[in-house]
Amino acid sequence: IHNIGARVIGCELASIFNPLGTKITMVEMMDQILPTEDKRVAQAMQQALQKRGISIFTKTKLEKLIECREDGITARFDNGEEVTTEKILISVGREANTKGLGLENLSLRVDGKGNIIVNEKMETNLEGIYAIGDVVGGYLLAHVAFEEGIVAAENALGIDSKIDYTSVPNCIFTSPQIGGVGLTLDKAKEEEIEAKLARFPFAASGKAQAAGEKDGFLQLIVEEDSGRILGGQIIGPHAADLIHEIALAIRWGLTTEQVASTIHAHPTLSEAIMEAAKKAEGKPIHLI
Repeated sequence: IHNIGARVIGCELASIFNPLGTKITMVEMMDQILPTEDKRVAQAMQQALQKRGISIFTKTKLEKLIECREDGITARFDNGEEVTTEKILISVGREANTKGLGLENLSLRVDGKGNIIVNEKMETNLEGIYAIGDVVGGYLLAHVAFEEGIVAAENALGIDSKIDYTSVPNCIFTSPQIGGVGLTLDKAKEEEIEAKLARFPFAASGKAQAAGEKDGFLQLIVEEDSGRILGGQIIGPHAADLIHEIALAIRWGLTTEQVASTIHAHPTLSEAIMEAAKKAEGKPIHLI
């Protein structure tokens, strides 16, 4: 299978088909896989996929499908190479499916991609009409749609409610898993925030070692002056579960000192969050 696109969907599908014995080749037009993720996490994910025998080509774009037959598909890429493969998976993203709904008859405002434009109350330009979920663009995630639905319902009932996207966890169900929330270090720099990175490798975690899942790491993005946690990224075992403690810290403005001083049970994977916070404070336990 040639997988066109190495973003979230592409990487998740590769993680599904590879253990089944399928030979996977991933093709991504950007200069790294998972281009919207932290570059350190993306590099670690690429190494993990390649370790499993998955071929990855970046800075490469599908140019044309030359021939489609029952026994295979021949495709040409922008580097001039032609390949024949059994199947091609198109994993290049999603868009709002709002065509044919008659939105134009309601004079609802939409953007150039067909997303319905809403305010922080999830209300459209028409008073009393709300929209939530993928049709409004932004985070195309079910758990975000849940919260948007609550905000919309509360406002419809006269309760003043506003959506807050500052601590939305983003999870990628690959092998290993990825979790992210808040700012990356590069994003913090773009916003001219003085920030530092504190990382803890799962190889130093007793629970990860015992479970045989020691690959990967957890990192916190910390504001230099205040010690406030601005973001966090995880690649490793149960990343999609672990990310929520970091999301909670961001939501309520917690500092690394506060997280580091919170006793975490041993041996658990959650200790990695405490350890990263202690490292930011210059007091790690399981790191030299």
